[in-house]
Amino acid sequence: MDIKILGPGCPKCKSLEELTKRVVTENGIDANVQKIRDIVEILGYGVASTPALVVDGEVKVSGRLPTASEINEILTKSIKRS
Repeated sequence: MDIKILGPGCPKCKSLEELTKRVVTENGIDANVQKIRDIVEILGYGVASTPALVVDGEVKVSGRLPTASEINEILTKSIKRS
């Protein structure tokens, strides 16, 4: 699974990165987590508001910080689709 955290480095963006990595580790999810700070690349996903969570190329959350349980649910559903 390919996970991207989109954001320039604001506190919410950093929190989303840390929270996502924690959920991945705690649940034993096989994933590559990347932090994308480049504004041009972020805009390429059609994201106007950060932070954003992208899973396997699809924007799942944008403009807010999801809870750990919400991230886990998003990732679990993505695994089941694979």
